[in-house]
Amino acid sequence: MTALHEVAPAKINLGLTLGPTRADGRHELVTVMQPVALCDRVRLTPAGLGAAEDEVHCPGVTGENLATAALRDFRARTGWHGAAVRIDIEKRIPVAAGMAGGSADAAAVLRLAARAAGVRDDRLLREIAAGLGADVPAQVRPRRYLATGAGERLHALPDPAPFGILVVRAPFGLSTGDVFREADRLGLPRSGAALEARSADLAAALAAGSPLAPGDLLLNDLEPAAVSLRPELQWTLDEVRGTGADHALVCGSGPTVIGLFADLELARSAAVALSGREPRPVAVEPWYPFFMPDLTP
Repeated sequence: MTALHEVAPAKINLGLTLGPTRADGRHELVTVMQPVALCDRVRLTPAGLGAAEDEVHCPGVTGENLATAALRDFRARTGWHGAAVRIDIEKRIPVAAGMAGGSADAAAVLRLAARAAGVRDDRLLREIAAGLGADVPAQVRPRRYLATGAGERLHALPDPAPFGILVVRAPFGLSTGDVFREADRLGLPRSGAALEARSADLAAALAAGSPLAPGDLLLNDLEPAAVSLRPELQWTLDEVRGTGADHALVCGSGPTVIGLFADLELARSAAVALSGREPRPVAVEPWYPFFMPDLTP
């Protein structure tokens, strides 16, 4: 087996509407998932001589990596008994930043394992991904999706026209579970009817490849909960708006804040204006799936 490589693009949420809690404990939601050109790099190679178990190496991430679970579940579901492999992850997506870096890595591992095993069934990969987490299915073949359910029901949207994204990371993390619990405490979830209406409005607004939905559809219902837990996020939102961003919002459950601009150069200028922050902000553009076709028969 030769070395196999995949890129794992980060994801941002272009708005998020929060609904009621499901029987499985997760919330219904409606969101637009947009991959961006901030990517981890994932490599699969044969494990060391005599190794009996798969290995996952990801500097800076402690505890079991979601990529380890992805590889384990892939073997269990497909019955693949190929020789032990080594996964190396070069992190560029910030950890615990609300940008689905762990989910992106897990999905990249599923693609790598499928290539190594000769599996050409994206439907199966998405089924495995759904058991790993709500953000993972959209990362199996990253592109712009309208996501509903808890994030596992995906409706592919046209690729957007180019635009600029300012990514302002925080020097701290936020637990996704804590943010959802705070949202419940604040009474933020909406009704099922409101979710259906938001889903239809977003699909219509983005059907022609518009880069962004109207501002009233870009609201993140989790933002007040994230700000409640970390009030300094409000200062960051104000700073991003002060750079001239068309929109500023907390990304997913946070703590990353994103600013949306008409083009990449405006986002780069904003990153320079906020370069005194630590971590230093970065400007990115959407990631396009030119070389990642869906393999489902």
